Amino acid sequence: MCGIAGVLGHSNNQSLSQVIGNMTTTLYHRGPDDEGMWVDSNSIIALGHRRLSILDLSQEGHQPMLSEDGRYVMVFNGEVYNHQALRNELESTRTFNWRGHSDTEVMLAMISSWGVEQAVSKFTGMFAIAVWDCSEKKLHLVRDRIGEKPLYYGWCDGTFVFGSELKALTKYPGFSN
Repeated sequence: MCGIAGVLGHSNNQSLSQVIGNMTTTLYHRGPDDEGMWVDSNSIIALGHRRLSILDLSQEGHQPMLSEDGRYVMVFNGEVYNHQALRNELESTRTFNWRGHSDTEVMLAMISSWGVEQAVSKFTGMFAIAVWDCSEKKLHLVRDRIGEKPLYYGWCDGTFVFGSELKALTKYPGFSN
């Protein structure tokens, strides 16, 4: 199942690590196998993830995951069914230093190779994705075509917040109904 959460434009006195940690704690039931966070305080962004290990049970599937070139950071909930075919397609163009066998890693390699929009157009599955472009300082939120995986988002006190469940957003300081 997994769960994702994020904050962009944080200006509260509370540390970003503490904020994203509180948000992802509410998603424990979605991913009891692993948790992770990535914080870039210079860009005022944090991404958090709760993992339910299904495809790649190793630590190589840990999220948030950085692309091989370090440009993109991604958290992801769902499954891309055609990731093996996409991996083969990527390998036909150049050599990759794969860490593991997760669909997340394949998705990041595609995004690095072809850009977010073109890569996502090739994904077949059910997913909610947050991708931070470290070079352009731009956040991309993407859902599958049918919208099977949940992704809630909004503004709290001038800060953009998102998560797999509304209760993750309620943990942002300054949230009000």
